[in-house]
Amino acid sequence: MATPSKPIENTSLLRYLPSVDELMEDLRSESGEGSSGSVLSGAAREAIDIQRRRILAGERFENGFEGQPSPDAAQIRAALHREILREARDLLMAGQTLDLRHVINATGIVLHTNLGRAPLSEAACQALIEVSRGYSNLEYDLETGRRGKRGAAIESLLQKLTGAESAVTVNNNAAAVMFAIRTMAEGKEAIVSRGELVEIGGSFRIPDIMAQSGATMVEVGSTNKTRLSDYEQAIGPDTGLLLKVHTSNYRIIGFTEEVPLKELTALAHARGLPVLEDLGSGCLVNPPGLPREPTVSASVEAGVDVITFSGDKLLGGPQAGIIVGKSEWLDKLKCHPMMRALRLDKLTLAALESTLRAYLDPERAMREVPALRMLAEGAESARGRAEALLAALGENAARALRAELAETEGRVGGGAMPLAELKSWAVALKPEGISADRMDALLRASDPPAVTRIHEDRLLLDMRCVSEAEIEPLADILKRLAEEAEI
Repeated sequence: MATPSKPIENTSLLRYLPSVDELMEDLRSESGEGSSGSVLSGAAREAIDIQRRRILAGERFENGFEGQPSPDAAQIRAALHREILREARDLLMAGQTLDLRHVINATGIVLHTNLGRAPLSEAACQALIEVSRGYSNLEYDLETGRRGKRGAAIESLLQKLTGAESAVTVNNNAAAVMFAIRTMAEGKEAIVSRGELVEIGGSFRIPDIMAQSGATMVEVGSTNKTRLSDYEQAIGPDTGLLLKVHTSNYRIIGFTEEVPLKELTALAHARGLPVLEDLGSGCLVNPPGLPREPTVSASVEAGVDVITFSGDKLLGGPQAGIIVGKSEWLDKLKCHPMMRALRLDKLTLAALESTLRAYLDPERAMREVPALRMLAEGAESARGRAEALLAALGENAARALRAELAETEGRVGGGAMPLAELKSWAVALKPEGISADRMDALLRASDPPAVTRIHEDRLLLDMRCVSEAEIEPLADILKRLAEEAEI
């Protein structure tokens, strides 16, 4: 039977810490020419500092002394050296890993804002890569050999897809709304219903956007009821526009009333005013089986002068603020000094153009645009992937993790369709000896990281957003965690 090792006085350990040069020698022999001297010395110094702080904090150090009641100085020095060298290796590895990287989305939330919202289609990714590898005709007309117009193809596509006269793209929808208000109503009043003073996330609110845009906000109606007469009575000599905001991230139900778009535009145009609508999530095609969202083309048909929406929500493209509407107003946006500060780069333009081209055939868009496909698919598809994950785990790991199939409900996310429940299936884990919170943390720290959710003390791996290609890597992560945690 092994004799328990005798705890070592922490302060005495400080004298056995290796030098930076000693650690660097080992690291250099392992990495070869892969890392510079400054990188190696930085990792060595930080690893030594970490161990020094642990010692001073009173953490016990017994690594490598099992069965040795009184380790000698050489053994202590060697054990500390091994521990610190391992820490330095981890630091070097972390330094070589990009902070922004691919994660497996096992939350069941399709447009997860914190996970980058809509994943791009394969065609969009290929278009982005193709443009980034070399030069492009970003602002060059290949037919005439003269300077061209940035984003001309996207404007043409948006005209076809929405019926709008013109289109402009900027870097996100918040910028689009702010830019439009500044251009259309700076120094004037913008009338908006009290029931539409939304917060779009990150404490970014419509009243704040108004203030920064240089317009004076005029609230009309009440939270749950706003009538046409409320707008009519508020219109005055200083009115610049009527603002309509689609409350995509919440719903007011019950005793409610709002003004139909056609009536609002008729009133505005009769008074010589434009209507600006923030459609938020920006739906071009409604996925089957989900609550219907107002489409951009419907707003164009209703006579709205300027419409803004996001590129990376229901559209399923890259982050962008898309502005469509009447040429009278969009021409002013195009020549505004702010346009250059807000315009899209070539990579975003390439991905957005590819995404929009898929919508020329709505059935193709449903197949190829990942966000649309995930929103439209039935629960049985998610169940099939959940069964595949269980099979990939194998009997031993599945038993250790107490893994089983579970019916779940996902969400659209991205501030869209807040009442929609996406029936789905998950692999639920509830192993003994380790909490769901701990398992969640271990999965986030894995490679690749996996983001899950916890419900009733079980870890749920919702499979709606997990692709076929991610099943094997996810199973490997779970098997490795089961072994390392000795579940």
